[in-house]
Amino acid sequence: MSQEGFRDVPSDFHAPYSSSPSAALADAGLLDAYSTAVVTAAEKLSPSVVKIDVAQIAHTRSGQERERQGGGSGFVFTPDGLILTNSHVVNNASRIQVSFSDGRRFPAHTVGDDPGTDLAVIRVDVPSAEGSPLLSASLGDSQKLRVGQLAIAIGNPYGFQYTVTAGVISALGRSLRSYSGRMIDDVIQTDASLNPGNSGGPLVSSDGRVIGVNTATIMGAQGLCFAIGINTAKFVAGRLLQHGKIRRGYIGVEAQTVPLHRRLVRFYDLAQETGVVVLSTTEGSPARRAGLRETDIIIALDRRPIAGVDDLHRLLTDARVGVTSSLTILRQTEKRELAIVPEEARN
Repeated sequence: MSQEGFRDVPSDFHAPYSSSPSAALADAGLLDAYSTAVVTAAEKLSPSVVKIDVAQIAHTRSGQERERQGGGSGFVFTPDGLILTNSHVVNNASRIQVSFSDGRRFPAHTVGDDPGTDLAVIRVDVPSAEGSPLLSASLGDSQKLRVGQLAIAIGNPYGFQYTVTAGVISALGRSLRSYSGRMIDDVIQTDASLNPGNSGGPLVSSDGRVIGVNTATIMGAQGLCFAIGINTAKFVAGRLLQHGKIRRGYIGVEAQTVPLHRRLVRFYDLAQETGVVVLSTTEGSPARRAGLRETDIIIALDRRPIAGVDDLHRLLTDARVGVTSSLTILRQTEKRELAIVPEEARN
């Protein structure tokens, strides 16, 4: 091609993918700021993050007991040695050992465990000879998070102690099913890489405050990782320290989510198009005493709509234990109100 075709190109033209020296300096400055934020947050949290090694008693098919090894991560949140982690990390543990980044190792024991939110509190048994209190992590506020802000995960993936990964908060307000079957609400989604062993470790903001407790990844997905918001963790930890467990309401039904007939939705002006059909009721349960029958469809509790089994679980809080509540049902085509007194669920 002759040079004639280039006569009209401006003398200050730059190729689309070239960058000026000033732009390169600006990019370098941004990268330095990003690196500084990650390094500073990681250094601030490192003394508080622990590796948790767990021995659990498992039963073989023949009924014999054998010890199984497992583990995860956690972080100190009080100077006297209380540690937050995941329930599935320490559930049914026969022995727990905690390792700090400076090489110290101590035994620990479970204070409280809540499979429903996959959270647990353990206490490290530091010998009195050690003297100085442990350095606790600063806790943030997960209600103030914004999509796109920096998120740093610290933990022990595959046993590699004290590993740091970074990304952004990808979404807020997710729901995630715990290993107990209950839904965990207000879960943080992040693309900070998590792997087995990260469970229970902190998700940290750029100012070095814990904003979540890392809990899960989706197998086969690229970069979809989840953490329980620290506000949920604060609430659960407080209840676990008080009672050793989370009290929840129980009415004694086996049920499943079903669609409602459109005519019933329109006739009763219902807020939802699904409800919870009762498959069976437990002998002597609150549901049986209230007169709940098989094929009844639960549509509200204390006038709060119930669109599915997860809604029913969510509304059966400890505040309803022993308190008369109004259960709205559809029995065939008739709408009824039943008085029911939830009991405390047996964990």
